[in-house]
Amino acid sequence: MSLTRLGWDDSWADAFAPWSGDPGLEPARVVIEFNHIYRVWAAAGEVDATSSGRLRHQATRKSDLPAVGDWVVIRRQQTGGRASIVGVLPRRSRFSRKVAGNVTDEQIVAANVDVVFLVMALDADFNVRRLERYLLTARESGAAPVILLTKPDRTESLDTQLDAVRLIAAALPVHVLNPKQHEGLEHVAAYLTSGRTAALLGSSGVGKSTIINRLAREDVQKTREVRISDSKGRHATTHRELVVLPDGGLIIDTPGMRELQLWDVGDAVRETFDDIEALAAGCHFTDCRHRGEPRCVVAAAVTQGVLEQSRLDSYLNLQDELTTLAGLQDERAQREAKRQSKVSTRALNKHLKTKRL
Repeated sequence: MSLTRLGWDDSWADAFAPWSGDPGLEPARVVIEFNHIYRVWAAAGEVDATSSGRLRHQATRKSDLPAVGDWVVIRRQQTGGRASIVGVLPRRSRFSRKVAGNVTDEQIVAANVDVVFLVMALDADFNVRRLERYLLTARESGAAPVILLTKPDRTESLDTQLDAVRLIAAALPVHVLNPKQHEGLEHVAAYLTSGRTAALLGSSGVGKSTIINRLAREDVQKTREVRISDSKGRHATTHRELVVLPDGGLIIDTPGMRELQLWDVGDAVRETFDDIEALAAGCHFTDCRHRGEPRCVVAAAVTQGVLEQSRLDSYLNLQDELTTLAGLQDERAQREAKRQSKVSTRALNKHLKTKRL
């Protein structure tokens, strides 16, 4: 398979140029990541790979390591048929989130994506507040967000749900499709021209794997039914994978994420909550927090029925979350600075000791 088929172009060739002087190095794209084991596609075909020791040593955070969609620099091992990833080319875009748990670090969900499909089902799992969170991260990623609403046969309130989605989507495209019945897939395919990469993001059971299987014209991803009682799905996809489609595009499937912990989405808040940001400009106090301050235009809009209380609550909760995250990131940066200082001090002391000898 040619690199061009995988999205390679002159811009990527320029990014690889500093490595091109070594004939043992070649570019490849990460198609599968599973517990730090990668499968990459190079010009000569697929090969399993791991990050080199130097790359792991130089990485100061998890996001410095390869992710699905990355273009990387590999060196093939002389025995074993494997390769080492020695470098990651600069990313054009990345969809990231905070890693799960108490660790303050960034996890790259998908890299070098042109379009982010945000998939939500119209059944009992429909949740506009969750979609807001996906929109925040998608807008910050550098890729173009597109909203896909699935399972229209599972709702009796389609028009109401569409109105709620379009309210927060603003000018973003919104498409309704039923992939099991092959309905609406032409809307998705239109974004996936040759060499163009998309990522599917959404909760378990919304139909992401079914969409890929329909576009690929074969069952390349496992699918599972959801419980009818509560529309909860089990994880059919257990790892991230880049799939090459027969019509030329590429698409990344990701495990379902019911809870999306945000990471560095400050600028995207203004786009996702542009209605609240516009109202806030009229508040009496320029630093109004919309939490009971006098002459607050945002609070007045809720009282007058112009703005839903649930949307304001979501906005305020996100602001609190981002404030907490910023504090954690500052603490992490301070710890890293101290660590680097200690490393430099030890290296200097070792050099001076050797020099005296």
